[in-house]
Amino acid sequence: MTGLTNPPALFAHLKVSQVLGPTLDQNEVDGLNAILKACGDAGWGPRFTAYALGTADRETAGTMHPIKEYGGPQYLTRSYDVTGRDPARARKMGNTAVGDGVRYCGRGFVQLTWKSNYAKAGQKLGVDLVGNPDLAMRADIAAQIMVKGMSEGWFTGKKLADYITAEKCDFVNARRVINGTDHAAEIAREAQHYLDALKAGGWA
Repeated sequence: MTGLTNPPALFAHLKVSQVLGPTLDQNEVDGLNAILKACGDAGWGPRFTAYALGTADRETAGTMHPIKEYGGPQYLTRSYDVTGRDPARARKMGNTAVGDGVRYCGRGFVQLTWKSNYAKAGQKLGVDLVGNPDLAMRADIAAQIMVKGMSEGWFTGKKLADYITAEKCDFVNARRVINGTDHAAEIAREAQHYLDALKAGGWA
């Protein structure tokens, strides 16, 4: 188990660096604390934790609060439903009933999508995400999904340990754990800011 030895120093560093702006609102603080707890419970070191924070920052548009996928019912139906543009994929991913495209759209610090993925995450966490997918919007659960998913390769088959080890720290290519190389350089820069903040806060 890991964690901060000087939490105020981390938040002070984040304010000075303005990675989340010059001030932090309560949602940002709550989101940060939820992610830090999940990372600490997983025994993550500062590099893994910094990359998780950088990822959540980007994926939530800087709010550090779990979000629901943008787009209305028509977009979600078209993208994920058995009545949408790719019914074969929808069935493969567990969206077999009409309405599953909307019900199992992306949620969280990183976008958990498709009924089969909600089922897998729920089983891993001991939470009924299939019956209540909005639980993936709860900060503590969303943080656990992100941490376990990045550790175990749920999202793309790639794991953080493929890119970040004691010998190397490839924050750019670590983006492949979530989404190819989309915004990879920007997230790498943000992760470095978070790494500096974690060091200031005595992550150990």
